[in-house]
Amino acid sequence: MAINPALVGRSYPASPPYRVSREKIREFAEAVGDPNPAYVDVVAARALGHADVIAPPTFPIVLSLGSSGQQVIEDPELGLDYTRVVHGDQHFAYARPLTAGDIVTATPQITAIRTVAGNDMLTWDTVLATVEGEYLCTATSMLVSRAESAS
Repeated sequence: MAINPALVGRSYPASPPYRVSREKIREFAEAVGDPNPAYVDVVAARALGHADVIAPPTFPIVLSLGSSGQQVIEDPELGLDYTRVVHGDQHFAYARPLTAGDIVTATPQITAIRTVAGNDMLTWDTVLATVEGEYLCTATSMLVSRAESAS
């Protein structure tokens, strides 16, 4: 079944507030193998002008493919067969790094659906902002739903 292109432009509710903590940042930095001291050492982060440790640039994936992304991929009107999905692309546009102590929400919106060589490509933006309304970044995710093979 093809993904429903009529859903381009559909927005979903913001995720529940998520507290960015030093521990979550440390765990993520370790998981991706990034030894930057600004991710684990408050003194190093402050020397760079930050109030606290900062998250690695790909940290927003926790929210964009987490609970907020689940709203997109589980939308029954979308018609996505997740068993056929591979991750196609990911990028981030920042106003500033996420910092320990930030409390953020993530709001997804489908921005594109197209078919290439029988494969459906679903793109959505997830806007991360503090609960006070400060824009932090946009995470753009693209999934490819592989075409069913002819039998």
